[in-house]
Amino acid sequence: MELFVHGSIADIPKAEWSAWFDPDYPFLRHDFLLGLERSECTTQTSGWVPFHLVLREHGRAIAAAPGFLKGHSYGEYVFDWAWADAWHRQGLEYYPKVVSAVPFTPATGPRIWTNPSEETALELFLSAVTDLCTQRGITSWHILFNDQFPPTNALPEDGSFVERTTCQFHWFNRDYKSFDEFLGTFSSRKRKNLRKERDSISRQGLSLSTHRGSTITTDQWQFFHYCYQTTYAKRSGHGGYLTKEFFLDVCPGLGDIPVMVIAKNGAGLPIAAALYFESSTTLYGRYWGCLEEYDNLHFEACYYRGIEYCIERGLEKFDPGAQGEHKIQRGFEPTLTRSLHWVAEQGFREPIAAFCRREMDQVRAYQQEACTLLPFKQIE
Repeated sequence: MELFVHGSIADIPKAEWSAWFDPDYPFLRHDFLLGLERSECTTQTSGWVPFHLVLREHGRAIAAAPGFLKGHSYGEYVFDWAWADAWHRQGLEYYPKVVSAVPFTPATGPRIWTNPSEETALELFLSAVTDLCTQRGITSWHILFNDQFPPTNALPEDGSFVERTTCQFHWFNRDYKSFDEFLGTFSSRKRKNLRKERDSISRQGLSLSTHRGSTITTDQWQFFHYCYQTTYAKRSGHGGYLTKEFFLDVCPGLGDIPVMVIAKNGAGLPIAAALYFESSTTLYGRYWGCLEEYDNLHFEACYYRGIEYCIERGLEKFDPGAQGEHKIQRGFEPTLTRSLHWVAEQGFREPIAAFCRREMDQVRAYQQEACTLLPFKQIE
């Protein structure tokens, strides 16, 4: 068997990759990953160098995973800065590392494909990748936001892989026929507060419209990029991870996957926009930008319109991204996400495992406490 490292997704045939990773999940589509490369979002400069992994035997694929070689920990949302600091305090270099994740996107999904006809495919793949990392001086491998967690008995017995959990806030569609029916599950006070927020949009003279796929015009994509870049600059001092080419060239080629909400002021001028990506079951809230501040506009564009969209299209779940405790009172439920981490340095394995165990206990306790803040009359 041989493990191949591909410095571009273009080196892997689209038909083959699509057979491994269902194109219904938007963030591992072949054209999405290729678009990130060609629009210069995943490059040496950005610190997300494509490092896709495929294990083959006589040309037959055994297992595969998306991968990126990284010299920093930005844009991952499972934070390991403390680990890097521990390495540095011991006079060691923590980077480079390999991350199997979607760049800049904390959305749960598939991360490792294994050939169903090969019973030991996962074990063989994990061993091959960690051997490669050891040979190349790569300190660690991080499999982030994985929704197909491997069984414990498939992991190496040496404790080199550890699990981490984080808590996000997701909305679940319980066969609601309308937004009002969803609101009907709220306590009276919480329901009144949310309606007050929504009513404030029209009182401020704002109007919002939702656009999908090919109905999103070039002008709207240009406007969204401007909003995205401006908002990122306000928050972080840079224009964001994604380039103008990504929004103008890559996103329009993704078919009906992109969904955009545009807000206009009383003069009919666009002043804010939110961007989602859609699968057959899930709406993923991804990016937001505004040029003028209005009360509750972010909640309306990024949450309430997304919930309405899910109800209208019968989607099962709305994943609006990481963080944001303000989502709880708006009906987004505390949801655990899982990641898997391997480190080459044996001296760090047990301290990291102990840290992850303590962290997991804290995260689970936080999830339980957060559930008590949900607005529902009765939590199922």
